[in-house]
Amino acid sequence: MQTIHIGSDHAGFALKEKLKHNLESKYEIIDHGPHNAESVDYPDYAHPVATAVETQGGRGILICGSANGVAMAANKHAAIRAAICWLPEIASLARQHNDANIVCIPARFISEMTAEQIVEVFLTTSFEGGRHENRVNKIACS
Repeated sequence: MQTIHIGSDHAGFALKEKLKHNLESKYEIIDHGPHNAESVDYPDYAHPVATAVETQGGRGILICGSANGVAMAANKHAAIRAAICWLPEIASLARQHNDANIVCIPARFISEMTAEQIVEVFLTTSFEGGRHENRVNKIACS
């Protein structure tokens, strides 16, 4: 069973809980928090998700109001390719062309149904490799 690491801030908490509930029957879900809707700092949850994906594998889902904060924090990790996705088509391209391993969802700007579609596409789409492999290999700074 594939492992999914999930986290959010307070703006993404309700959506995180709904997505988590929908995914639990198909995936092993590890919830890195928060565990209530009180105001929190998004890096406190983005970094543990990114670290877990980086060291343990699997994929990640991060949710905040705009998705920008969690994406910025997650992308500080060398082995992470976190993509902000607001449409299923963007999630598909992020996987196919960029081998994204964390999807970042803007909870304040998309519907729950769109978020569910994004996550489904993100979790079921494969990296195409080929001409994209060389490009992806150039992403990390070394």
